[in-house]
Amino acid sequence: MGNRLTKIYTKTGDDGSTGLGDGSRVSKDSARVTAYGTVDEANSAIGLILACDIPQDVRDLLVSVQHHLFDLGGELCIPGHAAIFDADIDHLERQLDGFNADLPALKDFILPGGGMAASHCHLARTICRRAEREVVTLSRHDAVRPEAIRYLNRLSDLLFVLARVLARASGHGEVLWNHERRKS
Repeated sequence: MGNRLTKIYTKTGDDGSTGLGDGSRVSKDSARVTAYGTVDEANSAIGLILACDIPQDVRDLLVSVQHHLFDLGGELCIPGHAAIFDADIDHLERQLDGFNADLPALKDFILPGGGMAASHCHLARTICRRAEREVVTLSRHDAVRPEAIRYLNRLSDLLFVLARVLARASGHGEVLWNHERRKS
């Protein structure tokens, strides 16, 4: 690790700019900063899930995901840097398949809910989807490795499945969208 932060404020961002990992400075509202900032937000939302009482296998997986999201943020903060790889995406897919195997097939849409942990998981999923959109936006004018987009896409799918798992584990169950409610 490079320099350790001993002073939290530097005042260098008071002009609306921020430093990237390669030393260059960009506007705080640049597509790159928005992308890695939203990845950081998704990571924080996963921290909310981890603050809940959840099964140990889900906890272990989400801690691993947090490390990968931090790596991904670094990849996005340092143009040209690679930190997410096919093996990371393959791991998500294996986990997704494993957790999904025991769930019943979906016949209806699920509303965000199903207890505190499941609700936080749904929130993390939607933030992850936004992060994916932001990285796609960044990729339209800067080089972005396709693994970054694929990781976020797979992670949002995994978070959906984990929300289902957590809703069932909590005893709250899934909240199904009642599309018939408007018919009289």
